[in-house]
Amino acid sequence: MDSSSSSPSPLIHPLTSPIPVDLFVSKKRLSLNLKFNDACGNLVFRVDDQQPTNHDRVLLDANNNPLIFIDRNTHGGWEGFGSGGELIFKVEKKFVSKLWKGEIELDVYQVSNGGAASAKDAGDVIKVKGSPFHRSCTIYRGNSIMAQTSLLYKLGKLTTGRRKFRVTMFPGLVDQALIVSLIVIFFDR
Repeated sequence: MDSSSSSPSPLIHPLTSPIPVDLFVSKKRLSLNLKFNDACGNLVFRVDDQQPTNHDRVLLDANNNPLIFIDRNTHGGWEGFGSGGELIFKVEKKFVSKLWKGEIELDVYQVSNGGAASAKDAGDVIKVKGSPFHRSCTIYRGNSIMAQTSLLYKLGKLTTGRRKFRVTMFPGLVDQALIVSLIVIFFDR
């Protein structure tokens, strides 16, 4: 067995910026169709749940090319598949009930080219923790923060809409498509 079969799958859409990058997310009412725009308003990613495929969600790039197919599995978790059908990651969802906050925690295991859950074996688990209601979550790899979401607040406004929020991705070995997929899973009802 060669060493390439035990390494995690390659980055689909790597973040190469040396500074944090913000994407602004907008959600349509009563659906999980999401758009991820950069600071200039350019579309970077789009998530569609109305695609003519057998998958629950499809992450598309700005040119409508499918990047990741996201499916709910029979055990209540999620799986992400690349455009070639290869398994990229598995997600286990946990509800952490802290009174009225309704916090959720996800454990994400990246899958190696050989099909084994490499993170589960190596202890390198990506964790997503936060509150979907408040549109806030933090994505960790070990003790490092990979990304965070937060609502967009406006000066002079007491209430904030929950259909628009921000994703801040921090520098390092971060796959933007993976982060966006995890956010889609996190905010799914």
